[in-house]
Amino acid sequence: MDLVLCHTTADFDSLGAAVGLCVLHPGTRIVLTGGCHPTVRDFLALHRDEYPLIERRSVNPSQIRSISIVDSSQRDRLGKAAAWLDLPHIKQIAVFDHHLQADLDIPATLTQIEAVGATTTLIVEKLREKLKNAAEDGDTASRLLPSEATVMALGIHVDTGSLTFEGATARDAMALAWLMEQGASLGVIAEYVEPSLSPQLQDLLQESLKNLRSETLHGYTVAWVLLSTDNYVPGLSSLASRLLDLTETDALLLGNVYNLSENDSNRNIAEPTVSNRLAIIGRSRISSTNLSELFKPFGGGGHASAASIATRDVDPMLILNQLADELKAQIPHPPTARELMSSPVRSIRPETSVGEAHRILLRYGHSGLPVVDAGDRLTGIISRRDIDIALHHGFSHAPAKGYMTPQLKTIAPDTLLPEIEALMVTYDIGRLPVLENGELLGIVTRTDVLRELHQQKTRDRGNNIELSYCPLPESVEQLLRSGISPELWQLLSIAANIARERGWQLYIVGGAVRDLLLATDDKVALTDIDLVVDGNRSADDSGAGVELASSLQKLYPDSRLDVHGQFQTAALLWHKDSVFGSLWLDIATARTEFYPYPAANPEVEASSIRQDLYRRDFTINALAVRLGEPRSGELLDFFGGLVDLKARQIRVLHANSFIEDPTRIYRAVRFAVRLGFAIEPQTEEYIRHATESGIYYRIQGESGRTPALETRLKSELRYILQAPYWKLALQMLGDLQALRCIHPTLELDRQLWRRLRLLDRCLNGRKKEEGSAADSVTDVTDVTDGIKKQVVKKFPMPHAQFPIPNSQFPIINIPDWLMRLEVSIAYLAPEYRGKVAANLLLPADSIKRLQNLEVANQELAENLPKCKLPSQLVLLLRNYELPVLIAIALQSSRSIRRQILEYLTKWANVESPLNGNDLKALGYKPGPAFKRMLDDLLAAALDGHLGDRASAIAFLAQHYPQT
Repeated sequence: MDLVLCHTTADFDSLGAAVGLCVLHPGTRIVLTGGCHPTVRDFLALHRDEYPLIERRSVNPSQIRSISIVDSSQRDRLGKAAAWLDLPHIKQIAVFDHHLQADLDIPATLTQIEAVGATTTLIVEKLREKLKNAAEDGDTASRLLPSEATVMALGIHVDTGSLTFEGATARDAMALAWLMEQGASLGVIAEYVEPSLSPQLQDLLQESLKNLRSETLHGYTVAWVLLSTDNYVPGLSSLASRLLDLTETDALLLGNVYNLSENDSNRNIAEPTVSNRLAIIGRSRISSTNLSELFKPFGGGGHASAASIATRDVDPMLILNQLADELKAQIPHPPTARELMSSPVRSIRPETSVGEAHRILLRYGHSGLPVVDAGDRLTGIISRRDIDIALHHGFSHAPAKGYMTPQLKTIAPDTLLPEIEALMVTYDIGRLPVLENGELLGIVTRTDVLRELHQQKTRDRGNNIELSYCPLPESVEQLLRSGISPELWQLLSIAANIARERGWQLYIVGGAVRDLLLATDDKVALTDIDLVVDGNRSADDSGAGVELASSLQKLYPDSRLDVHGQFQTAALLWHKDSVFGSLWLDIATARTEFYPYPAANPEVEASSIRQDLYRRDFTINALAVRLGEPRSGELLDFFGGLVDLKARQIRVLHANSFIEDPTRIYRAVRFAVRLGFAIEPQTEEYIRHATESGIYYRIQGESGRTPALETRLKSELRYILQAPYWKLALQMLGDLQALRCIHPTLELDRQLWRRLRLLDRCLNGRKKEEGSAADSVTDVTDVTDGIKKQVVKKFPMPHAQFPIPNSQFPIINIPDWLMRLEVSIAYLAPEYRGKVAANLLLPADSIKRLQNLEVANQELAENLPKCKLPSQLVLLLRNYELPVLIAIALQSSRSIRRQILEYLTKWANVESPLNGNDLKALGYKPGPAFKRMLDDLLAAALDGHLGDRASAIAFLAQHYPQT
C-alpha cells in the first residue's frame, strides 16, 4: 500500500498536493492524519467520494510500501501516523514542502522543498510534465478529472491568497493556468476561497449582517440590504461575496446609497428618500436566475450570476424591493427528493453479518446499505467505511447492527434539493433515506446531488450546438424528434404518456441515443430501439416493461408481442409494416445484473435507471434520454459517454467488465471498426489483462457452463464475420489476443490469416460467377431421340447449394461467416475442434464436420496422390462435402490443394452423357445396376472415352449387353 499523509488540521494545499500525488502514482491512498480546516471539512462533506481517502485506523501498517508527506517536513505535524515512519520495511519516504525555514526531522529518502507559494505547485509541475510526455507518445486522452484539477487549484489559491501573498511566484501562476485548462471549476473555487476585506468593508459587513432582510422560497434564500455611506466605497463586490458566504444565502442584492455633494457624518441604514447615487451589487447561486437581465431595465448588466447597477436620482429602497421581488419570481422550483433518489433500495436486516453486507456492496457497487427491521422500518445505515473497519478488525461474522449508524437524518419525497444539500454538508452525510408514511421509498446520495448541481451549472452556461458535456433537454428532444420519422415519434410519445399515467418514467437508451448523437443526416433509420421503464414497482411478475409493451400492443395490433418474463423485458416487432417498416422495439424494466462467476449469464433484478445504465458495456452505450414530462429530453450521461463520443473512443465502464463478460471484447472491436473509433488505452489494457489471465479457460473447467463463451460469443462472431469489415475486425481481435476466448491456443498468425484470405478468394470468386452460372455450365447443342447432348464450356466455382451429381453426401449450403469460423476452428489441434464447436453451440453438421475433418484429411492425403485420371479424382472427392474439401484444401500441400481445386472448378459439374430416363428409353430395367451403369458412363466421359451419344450407347452395349 502506498500512502500520502496530510498534516494535522489539513488545509487545501496539503489536500491538493496529496490528490496530485495520487494522480501521479495510481493506487496511492490519502490519510488525513488529524482533522482538517473547517472549509476543507465542508468541502469534503460534499466531495469526499471523489478522492482516494482512507481512514488512519483502516490502514494495516504491515502492508505499507511507501509514504509521501506533503506540505510539512516535521513529524510532529503527522499525529499518530508519525509512528509509521519508523517501520523497518518501508521502502521510500518522500517529503514535498514549500516551507524553507522548517527543520526537516523526517528520515526521508527523497525530498523536494522549494520556494513556491504552495506545495501543490510542485506536484502540478510533475503532473504537467507527465501528461505532456504522454501526449507526445500519442496518448491524447490523458488529462485530469475536473474534481482533481479543482482541489489542486484550491490549494494554490488559498496558500497564495489567489496569487496576492508575498510568497506567490510565477510558477504558482503557471500551475493555476494549467489547472484551469484541465477543467478546474471556478464556481467551486469561488465557493471555498476566502479573500480578505479592508477595515472599512469589515465595518460594512457587520452593519449588513445586522440589517439584512431575507426570504426563503422553494428552498432558496434570497437576501437584500441597503447601506448608506458618505462616499463611494470600492470593493463592494468582495463584500457581497463574503456576505453571501457568511449568511449561506443563495442570492443577494447589496445596495449602497451615497451622496457626493453632501457630507453627512452619520452613516446608517438609508431611509426611503431620493439620493444622488445608488449602486447595487447582485450575486446569485440559483440555477435559471439571470441578474444581468434583471438589472438591464435600470441600466445595469453583467453576468447571469453576478451583475451590478449604478444609477442616480431614484428611490433606493423602492428600487431594491422591486428587484428583490423580480428576483424571487425568477426562482425555479428545484428538484425534489423523489426526482433525485435511487429506487428501489436494497436493504439488510440488523442480524445480517458484516461479511454478507460486504458481499452485497460488492455485488451492487453501493457505498452503503440501509438496515431495516422485520417490519421494514428503517433502523440505521451501514457504510462501506463502517464495514471496512469491521473487516479490518476481523469481525466479518458480527451482525451489521453493531456497526451501523442508528441516529439517522431522513427526508421526505418532497424535500427540495437545497435542503438536501444543506443536510449533507452540515452533518457530513453521504446518503439520505427517503421515507413516505414510514416506508423506505428511496435514497439520495452525494453523487445524486453533485450530478444535479453540475447539470444546473451547465444549463446556466447555455448549450453548445455540438456535442457538449451536458446538452439542454430542449436541444436533445429536438434532435430526437427531428432525427426520426413523425410516426415513430408519435409511438414514443404514446408510450411515454402511458408510463406517466402509471407513475413511471420512460427512457430511450443505448445504441439509438448514440446513433442519433452521431448522425450527420437529417433522419436516422432506427430499426432497433431499446426503451427502459423506471417504475419503482412492478405491476406483476413480468414487470413494468411487460405491462407497457402489452398496453402498446393493444394500440398497435399489427405488431407482434414477445415476452421474456425472466428478464423483465418484452418486445414489439413489426415486419415490413407500411408505417414502421421492420422495427424491433425492446421494452425493459430498469434492472441491474450481477455475474456469479466470469463468463456466466448475469443474474437480473429490478433496479433504477442509473443501475440499468451502469450494467451496460461502454460509456457511449450508457446514454439515455428521458421521454415525457417532467424534464422531457433530459440526457442522462453518468459515465462520460458524450465526452467519449466527441473523442471518438470506446471506453469500458469498469475494470472487471471483460472478466465478467468476454463478449464485450468482441463488441468493443466491432464498435471501434464500425464507427471508426479507437479503443481507449486503459480499456485496451483491461482487454489484454483479461485475455492473458487465462480466466476463461480456467472457468470453463471449473464451472462447466460459460454462456458468455457459448451462444453470446457465437452471436458476436457472427456479427463480425458476416460484416464487410470482418478482416479489419479480425486483425484487431488477433492483436488483442482475443481469439483465446474461443480456445487458449488459437491465435491469428500468418498461416491462419493466409488460409482465411484464400477462403475469401474462393467465396468472392463463387459470388462473381453466381449470376452467370446457369449459362456457363453447359450449352445445349443437339437433341436426338429426346436425349440432350451437352458440351462442357466453362466450370465456375460451384455454389454451395449445387449438389455434386451422384454424391452420397449432397453439399449443404452454409453462410460465409460460418465457413470462416469453421476454417478458424480447423486451425486448432484435431482433439480440440469438435469440443470448441460444441461449446459455441454450432449446428450439428458443423460439429460433425470438424470432428471428422482430421480423418478426411488423412484419407485424402493417402488417396489423392493415387488419382491419375479425372474419373478417379471425381469418384473419390464427390463423397465429401464442399466445406470439408475447402477446409482440407486450405491446410494441405500445394499438390493436394491443386487437385481439390481442379475437381471443384473443372470436373464437379460434369454429368453422365445419359441419365436414368435415357436408360429406360433404351430398354434397360430400373434397378441397382442403374447406379453402376451411370457411374461407368460418367467415368468414361471424364476420361475422354465417350465423344457423343452414339459412343455412349455403344459403351453400354459392350459393357452391359441386354439379354
